[in-house]
Amino acid sequence: MKKILLAFVFVLCVVFGITPPAQAGMISLEQEIEMGRETAKSLEAQYGLYQDDAMQERVNRIGQRLAAVSGRTEIEYSFKVLNHNEVNALACPGGFIYVFKGLIDYMPSDTELAGVLGHEVGHVAKKHTVNSIEKQLWTTLALIVATGGRGGMSLIGAAQQALFAGYSRTDERGADKEGFYNTVNAGFNPYAMLITANKLEDLAEQGGGASYGLFSSHPEPEERVKRIQKYLKEYDIAPMVVLNENGVATIKENDWTFNISQDIGSTKAEYRAYMLAGSLWVARQRGEINPDYFVVYDNGSSAHIYYDDIQLLTVYNQDAVGISPNAGAYAAACTKMLREWASIANYNDKIKKDKAFAEEQKRLAEEKAKLEKEQAKKAAEKPKEKKEKKPFWLVRFFRWMGRGIASIFSELKKVHWQ
Repeated sequence: MKKILLAFVFVLCVVFGITPPAQAGMISLEQEIEMGRETAKSLEAQYGLYQDDAMQERVNRIGQRLAAVSGRTEIEYSFKVLNHNEVNALACPGGFIYVFKGLIDYMPSDTELAGVLGHEVGHVAKKHTVNSIEKQLWTTLALIVATGGRGGMSLIGAAQQALFAGYSRTDERGADKEGFYNTVNAGFNPYAMLITANKLEDLAEQGGGASYGLFSSHPEPEERVKRIQKYLKEYDIAPMVVLNENGVATIKENDWTFNISQDIGSTKAEYRAYMLAGSLWVARQRGEINPDYFVVYDNGSSAHIYYDDIQLLTVYNQDAVGISPNAGAYAAACTKMLREWASIANYNDKIKKDKAFAEEQKRLAEEKAKLEKEQAKKAAEKPKEKKEKKPFWLVRFFRWMGRGIASIFSELKKVHWQ
């Protein structure tokens, strides 16, 4: 029956020149998964998987955290690393997602990988490739389904063609939005999408971007960054990052500031500031910040600053020039500043929590008052039960009958005694 209906739709559309909507439902869930599985096999045959179990496990672990909050759970996601130095990532239909080894080299942190994978999960969750096939290749698909796959290009071929043709700008904007919410809801650095978007643009400007995958049909960089910054503002992410004209990036909350001025390799000062600000946000999601949890691991030429098990920032001797003797001493000074931030963050979070509690109590009180008012109104509108009144003539009749019967009994008694 489905084949007949699709064939009928195909004929009508050809005759009247009507294009069916992208959500025409021509591709079932089973077909989507099969398309993705076969496309995945083709990619693995072409590039091979990178032979590093620890890296494969790490990428899959990050991806599964993002998939769990994507809103689409009827499919089983997989995340793998392809053995190629290209900086790219691909999302096949059905949840088969790949990153290239070159991307991990260019974006080595979990934060950066989460930004990329969150974006790719967004494509799968919103079925962008499937919708693109249904919209752009609907005539071919209608014939394929109606003829059992003998009408032309296979669904798998259509999937591979759509994947390498790229996404529309609308789909890319949608994946950016989904990617942001995926990373935040999964507990990753909220600035992840901003970092990856900027680093990919840096690479594209150097001529290092591919023509598909992460680099296909993306919105203008300035527009894209503004859109992500809007999401950050809506989520009330703190501390915030302020970019200065001299290239210094400032992490700021209230009057507290922390400046980062040095680029390290391909990681600009701006991106390092996003890493620190976002990691501090992640730390405060666990509850009240404990100043004693800030620690430094000094490696000589560099030093890592942690909050508990969360890596906040790596500083180098380059950062310490003109400020401290070496990276370790500079990291210790930074830790002292972060402990000062802790008291400010705890105060702000308490104010925010108290405000949220007061607003919730107000909402509950308003709902209760509204309910009581509605109940009172219903009670007032309910008709009062009226006692049934007997007709006046009937009452007089029974009274007359009663008096008559009493009179008869009185006469009978007199007769009896005589």
